[in-house]
Amino acid sequence: MNQAIISAAVEGQSPLVPNVWEMGVVLVGFAVLMYIVVKYIVPMFEKTFAERAEAIEGGIAKAEKAQAEASAALEEYKQQLTDARAEANRIREEARAEGAQILADLKEKAGAESARITAQAHAAIESERKAAVVSLRAEVGTLATTLAGRIVGEALTDDARSARVVDRFLADLENQNAGAAK
Repeated sequence: MNQAIISAAVEGQSPLVPNVWEMGVVLVGFAVLMYIVVKYIVPMFEKTFAERAEAIEGGIAKAEKAQAEASAALEEYKQQLTDARAEANRIREEARAEGAQILADLKEKAGAESARITAQAHAAIESERKAAVVSLRAEVGTLATTLAGRIVGEALTDDARSARVVDRFLADLENQNAGAAK
């Protein structure tokens, strides 16, 4: 190689100056390569870049849309939850009020039934007392007339007279019971 440089220097050509034909071939090769790159390779890169950019932007848009839908669903869920809680509270309050009303109705019915049973018992007692008084008057009247007839020595067959004797006897008994009760 040193020899080629020395011989070129001797012939008058400088080793630093390139050969014109070599430069022309290199320039034509470079131009063809540049044409192929610009015409075919750069558009493929541009197309791939555009597809990737579109996919990324589409993915971002889809993600934003999904985020918005998720936020809307969350808000709807929260609203439904709030409505459900309010409905549960309303139902609970209605049940309490209804329970209190049922309890009051049952107490009222029990009080009415108690009053009816008490009144019925008083009426039964009163009717039994009256029946006992009538029965006692009859027995006492018979006993009193028999006793009075034995004391007086004659039979008291007159009904009016017997009734007067029995009434007088019972009045005396009531007066004695009233005086003893005081």
